[in-house]
Amino acid sequence: MYCIEFYDSENGFCPVQEFIDSLDSKMKAKVLRTIDLLEANGPMLREPFSSPMGDGIFELRTILGSNITRVFYFFVIGKKAVLTNGIIKKSQKTPRVALELARKYKADYERRYVK
Repeated sequence: MYCIEFYDSENGFCPVQEFIDSLDSKMKAKVLRTIDLLEANGPMLREPFSSPMGDGIFELRTILGSNITRVFYFFVIGKKAVLTNGIIKKSQKTPRVALELARKYKADYERRYVK
């Protein structure tokens, strides 16, 4: 089992929690089940549920009908995955801004916690 942690900034802002809380109840339940898969499988979780995005960032994919969500995450030594932020995907290509945010959050997390 992998430990799942939600990234929060130094001022306590937790972007992935806000994203999950903004989803309707059916999508939220499905996203939480996908997070459970990540917890059980760690880096062995592959497509269609997880995909590498580069720079140590991965996306956790959830599809419900025509709605698609992506939750970005990275791994930390010690069997831990840190979820950073999420999007509702509306185009074929992942928005660069969302990926840049995930990279920024990863760098901030590593600066504060990884020694």
